[in-house]
Amino acid sequence: MKQQRLIIMLVVLLVIAGLVWFRYLKSDSTVLTADASSATQDYQPLSVENPQLHKDRIEAARKTEYKSGSRNIFVAQAAAPILVAQQQQKPKPRKVGPEPPVPEPPPPPLTLPPNMKFFGYGTVPNGTARRAFFTDGEDVYVVPEGEILLNRFRVLKVGNSTLEFEEVSTGRRGTAPLEEQAAPPSSTQ
Repeated sequence: MKQQRLIIMLVVLLVIAGLVWFRYLKSDSTVLTADASSATQDYQPLSVENPQLHKDRIEAARKTEYKSGSRNIFVAQAAAPILVAQQQQKPKPRKVGPEPPVPEPPPPPLTLPPNMKFFGYGTVPNGTARRAFFTDGEDVYVVPEGEILLNRFRVLKVGNSTLEFEEVSTGRRGTAPLEEQAAPPSSTQ
């Protein structure tokens, strides 16, 4: 019973699809023929003075040589027009207005504060970054590479004889030499 219903449903749907298709083709063909006939009646050919090829113009275009102007062909903005006479004449420069400011001299090289001394370095056996040893009179600071000293200087590299550091606020870089401290006098009596 169920299969008969499905077959009947399928046949009804096929008949409906056939009617829709037939109606669509019939209405579409009348529209196409009406459009085609009106298009052929209204056709106006283009007026061409001479349908022959202009070989002399083609040859002249082929022989032209590209001369670069001041315009960049890869930019959509048009360049300011420059006349050929202006290109050939180079105007003499004249000074107008105030003199340009004199450039400031470069800042002095960056150094550690005068009371701060770099007196040595060391490493921890597990292969971490080198540590720099600083003294400020009585205080001793141990700062690894990449860390900040006195909230002002970042230790960049600890070398065997020099220390490279950077001022955090300005980004200026400087170096400091390893200062050997004199040993206190020995008391051998």
